[in-house]
Amino acid sequence: MSDPGLTAALQALRQAARRSSVARRLDADAEQALLQTIVEATVMLFEAEASSIALFERNPDRLEFRVAAGAQGQGAIGLSVPPSKGIVGYVFSTGQPLALSDVLSDPRFDKATAEKTGYVPRSIAAVPLNDAETTVGVLQVLDKHTSPTFSLRDMELLAVFARQAAAAIRAARVQRDSQRLLRAALAGVGGEDVSDEQLDTLISAATVELDTDPDAPFWVLVDRVARMRDLSDRELRIVSDILDVLATHASRSRRSV
Repeated sequence: MSDPGLTAALQALRQAARRSSVARRLDADAEQALLQTIVEATVMLFEAEASSIALFERNPDRLEFRVAAGAQGQGAIGLSVPPSKGIVGYVFSTGQPLALSDVLSDPRFDKATAEKTGYVPRSIAAVPLNDAETTVGVLQVLDKHTSPTFSLRDMELLAVFARQAAAAIRAARVQRDSQRLLRAALAGVGGEDVSDEQLDTLISAATVELDTDPDAPFWVLVDRVARMRDLSDRELRIVSDILDVLATHASRSRRSV
């Protein structure tokens, strides 16, 4: 006779795997795309030479420049620095915003890393990306065309962009961490570690019937929903109304059986 507790745990994991798989299919590149939009908007707003976002990563601990925009921004993408080094490290480690009008005179400025990007700025404004009580990265902007300095108003606006970036990162990491949580839960149920290959097998097993059920072409629907990101608000409301009608009809049909 099967263990009811184990059966319930496996069922919960199955549902979590299904939701994780759907979320990845719907919006696999959402974090990167939104962060790129933020740095591009920052460059336009401040009429700046460059803007970039560095995110904190572990093993080893580092700040990694994920996205950049502007005429002088592309050289930063892919670079990593220790989380306590340079202006970006100072802002990350202290959680405090910083604006400098003459970076070369500031001992915190990491000129060597700047030279690796192919551009040494004159001025920098940087703000932390705060998620609850944790700093997850840094947004910075280099050299406004219209002014040699960054004003208090500039820093307030930059903080608004930083909040949007932090929200995007939080949403993406909740999804990404679902695999880590699944692995930990499986280890608790099975008493041993679960490899990436085994986890992929579990997720495939949990969702395979959704691909093969001729009466519920689930992944076709998921893919079509993913293509709706560019619809207008009016079009999205129409789609939502249609889905609501279908869901109500399906619920009534199940109750009548």
